[in-house]
Amino acid sequence: MTATPTHAQRGARAATASPPGPRTSARPAGDRGARAASPAPQDRPRAARLPRALAARRHAILAWAVAAALLIPLALAFPGAGGWPAALSVDLSGPLDRVGDWIIDHRDSHPLFLHFFGHVSNAVVVSVRAVYLLLLAAGWTGVTALAALVAWRLAGVRLALTCAAAFAACGLLGMWVPTMQTLALMVVAVGASVVLGALLGLAAGLSPRADRALRPVLDTMQILPAFAYLLPMVLVFGIGVPAAVLATVVYAAPPMARLTALGLREADAGVLEAAASLGATGRQRLLTARLPLARRQLLLGVNQAVMTGLSMAVIASVIGAGGLGDRVYQALASVDVGAALTAGIPIVLLAIVLDRTADAAGRRIGDPLPVNERSLIRRVFCGWYGRLLTLLPAVAAAVAGRIAGSTLWPESWTVSPADPVNAAVAWMTDHLYSGVPLVGGTADWAARFTGWILDPLRGALQATPWWLLLLVAFGLALRAGTRGTALTAVLALGAVGVLGVWDASLDTLSQVLAAVALTLVLGFSIAVGAARSARAERLLRPVLDVCQTLPQFVYLIPVVALFGVGRAPAAAAAVVYALPAVVRITAQGLREVNPTAVESARSLGATRAQLLRQVQLPLARPALLLAVNQAVVLVLSVVIIGGLVGGGALGYDVVLGLAQGDLATGLVAGAAIVCLGLLLDRLTQPAKEA
Repeated sequence: MTATPTHAQRGARAATASPPGPRTSARPAGDRGARAASPAPQDRPRAARLPRALAARRHAILAWAVAAALLIPLALAFPGAGGWPAALSVDLSGPLDRVGDWIIDHRDSHPLFLHFFGHVSNAVVVSVRAVYLLLLAAGWTGVTALAALVAWRLAGVRLALTCAAAFAACGLLGMWVPTMQTLALMVVAVGASVVLGALLGLAAGLSPRADRALRPVLDTMQILPAFAYLLPMVLVFGIGVPAAVLATVVYAAPPMARLTALGLREADAGVLEAAASLGATGRQRLLTARLPLARRQLLLGVNQAVMTGLSMAVIASVIGAGGLGDRVYQALASVDVGAALTAGIPIVLLAIVLDRTADAAGRRIGDPLPVNERSLIRRVFCGWYGRLLTLLPAVAAAVAGRIAGSTLWPESWTVSPADPVNAAVAWMTDHLYSGVPLVGGTADWAARFTGWILDPLRGALQATPWWLLLLVAFGLALRAGTRGTALTAVLALGAVGVLGVWDASLDTLSQVLAAVALTLVLGFSIAVGAARSARAERLLRPVLDVCQTLPQFVYLIPVVALFGVGRAPAAAAAVVYALPAVVRITAQGLREVNPTAVESARSLGATRAQLLRQVQLPLARPALLLAVNQAVVLVLSVVIIGGLVGGGALGYDVVLGLAQGDLATGLVAGAAIVCLGLLLDRLTQPAKEA
């Protein structure tokens, strides 16, 4: 998989940060020179290519034969039109309940909890509380001034005004205390995830053996939906801040690890050889050559850790993280769109501020300007006295706020948009949900999408014999990758049945397939227009930038306002969340098609449609496959969260297990989500390898 999901998103931003290059640069220059004398594959004689094709066909036929020999006897032994045979399922509720009861009973007495997990939990609580108290002590004046001054030092006046306005808006909406709670959790979780990810990245970047061992682990972690990380933490630490922080750390560490390892492996070999020739030790080469050369990737990793950490910190409100996410969760539970939007706006503003600030820091540190080319502000704020000029005014603003007795945002300065928003939603319910002439209403659209697409697709999957679905998964994965890929896909799908959640998993799969299809149709259409028109690309860029910084939780608010609750709104939120990544990757791939091939087709009289179908789309195939892979992973993550708004299936089981303390139900559903993610990722395996 390419360098990570951003805030996936857990994802999408990292994947879009380095899309595949043009086909002309797919092979290193040295390799091109070494093979210059050999003919291109299409120029080789047919007889020279025939044995290889026959061998590949024989291997595919043999694999199909082995799969059929294993599955057909099972189908004869366990007949049925559809559904997983009960005899092949394992009821894990009893063992899991006993494990959960044992952990709860021994959490205060067992040495493992007393001397390890207990200390970790206490350290997390103390750290988060210390940061939170520090933010409250600084007051709204100190925090706002510090954010604006840091942004001014990094990027100039525009970003400084944006930061000041964002924090002021959080106060105006009456969300200052929840914002500080979320920010305190973010500081601790992101700091720990950066350290953990950097250590893992160092091991993977310096040791090929460690890289081979960590790669499948990081691959798996990056395709898992956020909900899958919550249940193990709740099982060990219980519901509360420690579980939320540690789930955020584990979720945000893989992007940092992968980008760190990538930067270390891509360090200039000539510089490293020069350092070695001068007698530098391994440690000196690491500190003076490898790490400085990998600075850009390290800063990109920090940016990704910040954004994925914010996304997870908001979702972790389900397990007691508090802050803004908890306000959104409580509002969605009661279908109070106004209250959800009031808490959602600060999340959006916080995401934009953190993303822009981290990006500005990366550009400044990664590509510093010479002193004589810097602006007056940059020259004033550089060096140690620049840090002092940043800190002292913020301290002065905090002291002034405490003297004035207004450490918290004044209640008289708050404005609540909840009532007007709820009134607007009520008007939409009365006038736009149904009965609109010619086009119908949003509720009608949701009902038709459910009745015409989701229900038939779910019914078809659940009515298909289980062994046929396994055989289809094997064939698709074999066509997409290798026999190992096909075996992994079959085992993942079979594990869903063994866990006893076959029907719920197929329900989730139907939602994912429908949402992915809609995402790809819309995404490819928009991307083609953006690739052809520079004006369209400029108009789309800020929209895509903002959409890719928003946490997954936020997308549930507008779809609930427009469509109510149900499976269709969950699928709609997944489409909107995955669409920016698909558009960016596809448009980038189409723009990077070899210009010579495009001009040759035009000179032969190809129309725009022929040029797109016969030249651009085939040459942009790696980017298209990557877009499909990212669409699948991102859609799955939001469909699972859609259990909060009536999506049902596995997402509902996870929410139910977390809400009622039914760890057996939640853990089984979480394991099924992991298996479903592995299956879908393996079916789109070429997207990662391309």
